[in-house]
Amino acid sequence: MTTTIAAGPDEAVADVEDGSTVLVGGFGLAGMPFDLIDALIRQGAGDLTIVSNNAGNGDVGLAALLKAGRVRKVICSFPRQSDSYVFDALYRAGGVELEVVPQGTLAERMRAAGAGVGAFYSPVGVGTPLAEGKETREIDGRVHVLEFPIQGDVALISAHRADTMGNLVYRRTARNFGPVMATAARTVVAQVTEIVPAGGIDPETVVTPGIYVDRLVRAEARRLTVQGAR
Repeated sequence: MTTTIAAGPDEAVADVEDGSTVLVGGFGLAGMPFDLIDALIRQGAGDLTIVSNNAGNGDVGLAALLKAGRVRKVICSFPRQSDSYVFDALYRAGGVELEVVPQGTLAERMRAAGAGVGAFYSPVGVGTPLAEGKETREIDGRVHVLEFPIQGDVALISAHRADTMGNLVYRRTARNFGPVMATAARTVVAQVTEIVPAGGIDPETVVTPGIYVDRLVRAEARRLTVQGAR
């Protein structure tokens, strides 16, 4: 597989189809691929299932995608915070489906997809509504819930630097779900602030090997704070 360098974010997401499951990196605003999300809004794909840690902040990023009416379902760990008013309004009006997944389980379900694991048992969520309807099994005297992998059609992630072979390094907490999402999607698109020649990154610092990355696009890092949280 060869990593391609897209001319811009619009080219990078041009083939995302209606009904796709899209893994979106970010922990709140940290590490969110804003340029790729904005391009996806312009591209017009709808009926999307979005997998991310949060369900949007303010009016930017995922919140803007939700506001544009492109999302059918959100799978996330933290759908509500003080600035999640776009998601809140949609959910209360029945405009979007929600599946809440504990944060560690969310990461592990994507990791399982990337590793080819068919399913796994976890004790997290036992005895809560999150376990309703799921198969359980007692292991070493403790009840576990059967969880299945989450595989994306597309992953949109953000990294700090890439080389032309697609190897990625991240910046601090902006790494978050990027590495695991890169293993769990059929097509992986990474926006980065810098692209250097092959060999320009110390191999010991590579977090996501280029074999997982299909497309790169260069985009300036954004320093965003959400205004008007309600």
